[in-house]
Amino acid sequence: MNLLVKSKPEGRDVVSLAEGVLEYVGFSAHRLTVGERLPVSAGDKELCLVLLSGRINVSGETPGQGTFNWDNIGDRHSVFEEKSPFAVYLPPGSVAQVTALSAVQIAVCAAPGDVSKNLPARLIKPDSMKRSVRGKGANTRYVCDILPDTEPANALLVVEVRTPSGHSSSYPPHKHDTDDLPHQSFLEETYYHQINPSQGYVFQRVYTDDRSIDQAMAVENNDLVTVPKGYHPVSVPYGYESYYLNVMAGPKRAWHFHNDPEHSWLLDL
Repeated sequence: MNLLVKSKPEGRDVVSLAEGVLEYVGFSAHRLTVGERLPVSAGDKELCLVLLSGRINVSGETPGQGTFNWDNIGDRHSVFEEKSPFAVYLPPGSVAQVTALSAVQIAVCAAPGDVSKNLPARLIKPDSMKRSVRGKGANTRYVCDILPDTEPANALLVVEVRTPSGHSSSYPPHKHDTDDLPHQSFLEETYYHQINPSQGYVFQRVYTDDRSIDQAMAVENNDLVTVPKGYHPVSVPYGYESYYLNVMAGPKRAWHFHNDPEHSWLLDL
């Protein structure tokens, strides 16, 4: 299984995870021109629409809950701005239409839904998102929790991370592929990457203890990396800045990870 999904340089659909590649996580990213529309249907999934850049209107309906409409949302021009995004949560059965009011980049994150929870469709505003700094030295990166496990959802966890030039991220290497709470949770994951300047690349390795998975990838702008299990560090070459959007989901909605013991000594530096 090739864990790297290459993006398309043109067109509305930038990159997507093929149906059935992962059991719990679905993902696609799109670019829209002014006036262009993106129809969205949740089906039996729950969705989180993350507005990466640009301005949009979102309208639609959730069965048993009625219609929703959010106009003129979005206020950042790039994922590399010091701003949190707007996002929209859609429960199972929801249908929606996104209309671009400017050039737009938007991600559609998916996970299994649960109609019995009767969660409402909602707009997630930037000021509700926790921002934090993780790591130190050349391991410093900047995190924004878009849909953490403290906010209502069935399975989805969504977070974005900016990593400066020459730094490492998701490091020391960690994994969350074993159902052993509270020590570790089983969560599949995708990494949607953007690079600044856009001609750059980052390196990402995905590997397991037994090396049944061991892939090292040169990841370019708008590419997607799939993490079904294993450790998954990222390294950013000098001169370029990294952004990635993480989508995680599994049988239990909790993020508990295990560091690679071969590299955990780095935490003592």
